[in-house]
This record gives sequence, structure tokens and C-alpha cells, in this order.
Amino acid sequence: MLKLSKKTEYAFMAARHLALNNSGHYSTAKEIAEHYEIPYNLIAKVLQNFTKSELVISFQGVKGGYMLNKSPENISLIDIIKAVESSYQLTECMLEGSTIDTCSHLDCCKIRDPLIEIQRKIDNVFLQTSLKQIL
Repeated sequence: MLKLSKKTEYAFMAARHLALNNSGHYSTAKEIAEHYEIPYNLIAKVLQNFTKSELVISFQGVKGGYMLNKSPENISLIDIIKAVESSYQLTECMLEGSTIDTCSHLDCCKIRDPLIEIQRKIDNVFLQTSLKQIL
């Protein structure tokens, strides 16, 4: 079954929260964690990844927190996924550099090419769907 990881689900929730509170308000990891009942350490890691990917700006200090770096219509769901996931391929064999060690059926597999096409379509949906569309 195709399923998003918990990390990606939390990332969507955090990004949505930041988008809804983006008018001069800095949201903290604690605030987001408590609001959605998400473990603090997981949401802190998501926000750290967002900062590295330049999806958010982080501010230190008493009134610090996180704010989106772009408007929600300019952030695609694939941007959010790529910020927190090293890969999200349908199968292991789709990872770049896959070899016969990854899958013993790689040489004779007849489903890999159709699955690659499905992956492209999924990628396109995530690319064309903006954060604004899930507010």
C-alpha cells in the first residue's frame, strides 16, 4: 500500500500551521507540537529540515520561532516532502543507483518501468499541488 511516512504527514501539518499563521506571527516547535499532539522532537526535526531547505526562516530569542520563507501558493507539496525525506519512491529499485544487490529481480522485472511511470505521475501531482491548496 502506498503510504506517506509519519514524518511527511507531520511536515504537511507543520507547513499548513505555518501558512495559516503567516501574518507576522512566528510559530514555535512547541506550539505546533502541542496544537497537533505531535512529539516535540519530531516536529523540531521537521522544522530544522524546513530551515535547511529554505522553506522557513527561523528566528532566535524570546519572540522567536518559524515563519514561511515563501507564500503558500509558491510552495509545492513536493517541496515539503523533499525537505524531510531522503527519498519517497514506490519501491527500492527506483532509487538512484539501484543494483542487483538491492533487488534480485532487477534484471528480469517487468513491473519496474510501469511503476516508474506511476511514480512520475505521483510526483507531478505533488509538484502541481501547492501548500495553499491544502489550507
